[in-house]
Amino acid sequence: MSQLSSQGHRADNIPLAVSIIVLTVLALSLGDALIKLTSGDFVIWQIFVIRSLIAIPVLLLVLAVAAPGSLRVPDELGWVILRSLMLVAMWVCYYLSLPKLTLSAAAAAYYTLPIFITLFSALFLGDRISRKGWIAVFAGFLGVVLILRPKAGDFNAYAILPLASAMLYAGAMILTRSKCRAQHPLILSLALNVAFVITGAVAASLILLLPDSLRQGFLFAPWAAMGGAEWLSMGLLAGAILIGSIGAAIAYQNGPPAMIGAFDFAYVGFAVVWGVILFAEIPDMVSALGMLLIVGAGILSLRQ
Repeated sequence: MSQLSSQGHRADNIPLAVSIIVLTVLALSLGDALIKLTSGDFVIWQIFVIRSLIAIPVLLLVLAVAAPGSLRVPDELGWVILRSLMLVAMWVCYYLSLPKLTLSAAAAAYYTLPIFITLFSALFLGDRISRKGWIAVFAGFLGVVLILRPKAGDFNAYAILPLASAMLYAGAMILTRSKCRAQHPLILSLALNVAFVITGAVAASLILLLPDSLRQGFLFAPWAAMGGAEWLSMGLLAGAILIGSIGAAIAYQNGPPAMIGAFDFAYVGFAVVWGVILFAEIPDMVSALGMLLIVGAGILSLRQ
């Protein structure tokens, strides 16, 4: 099922885009589960830097073999840099919210992102969103709420941060579709990982200036020592960010953002699966209903 893009550049490839975004959220959900497992051992900036320093040589090697002509400064360098910074800011905003919100409240606020993707698609790309498309988005969001079930008391002013994170991701994916569509996905992934390294290194340097009493927790602690298990964890995280950063670029280059955004909800379903496997968190019937709603939302979005 291919269709001409609204941008007139090339034909969309919907089956490819949907398959890739599902694989992408599978990898990212596993990566986030690993971060949850290791968050007591690493500071976020250490993850940013080491994870991406592992990923960058892999990207350069693959580019040198598979697409040597792409190893140059991107034509749309400004847009590529802006997209990378928006995605880095997305992760920073989300992680900043976690110490002040319950995980379910933060995730529920963040997973308004397909709503923002759909809205931004209509506003900035001129995409026509059908009634089925909007129903799919809100059905998926309802599924997320049923799985996470945040209480009113779980929310506070810090809930603005995951909302900002959702808007940043949505904006970055709109840029992927509208301004970075001609860029090689590996170049977009490379630019993002370079941005992670620079941001993490700057943050780590600033943390060194803080008094010892403030240098603690997932955001401000000193870097942890690296042994075999820690390097293995970082290698797995690098694999997850490679799949996630490349996959998101391919998916949003090859399919309408509103449709692909509906499949971002699959992240929550995969997160439940990792919760069962890694943390023995067994979903109840309400959560199962939420997962069915998310699957139904994806199917409905394909039929719009």
